[in-house]
Amino acid sequence: MGSFLNLQPESLIVKKIYKPTESGAPDYMQRYIKLVPDDGNLLIHLEDIFSETEEIIHPLSAEKMTHSYASGKWTIKDMLVHMADTERIFVYRALRFSRGDETPLPGFEESVFAQHARANEREKEDIMREFSLVRESSIAFVESLSDEALDRKGLANNYPLTVRFIVNLIYGHHKHHLNILRERYL
Repeated sequence: MGSFLNLQPESLIVKKIYKPTESGAPDYMQRYIKLVPDDGNLLIHLEDIFSETEEIIHPLSAEKMTHSYASGKWTIKDMLVHMADTERIFVYRALRFSRGDETPLPGFEESVFAQHARANEREKEDIMREFSLVRESSIAFVESLSDEALDRKGLANNYPLTVRFIVNLIYGHHKHHLNILRERYL
């Protein structure tokens, strides 16, 4: 099985992006940051966790992909689309703040997004292809950021966040949902 990601791993090894040290974010964000390895290899981890997700998703049947572990909970397809949608939002916030735009940005209602995403009407391969393109774009963007840009701040969902914090959320949020997938769906 080939990966959807089409990155050159040697380019990801050079850029070190460490976990943020600030603690002003809410608990729900801090739990994601705690899941990020503290070795500075964020770009490599973003690629690796996507490959890990592909390995888990690839063998799952269409029936399993629309399975929900409890009434009212998302299906695996819902969760994957949520992960891609959230990553887009994180990158948008990071883009705005990294470019010096300090306009406060609103939060988003994940349940409304999921309700209108129609994930269960899509094929697994289509969802994974889209998610891979989002991830590839995210990695390219994060790789382009200078340390100065990573340390710029903005207000998102009424919380002051650095770009460094936001880009680390990408991995932490993914890891959080991968853990849920393993614990509750498989």
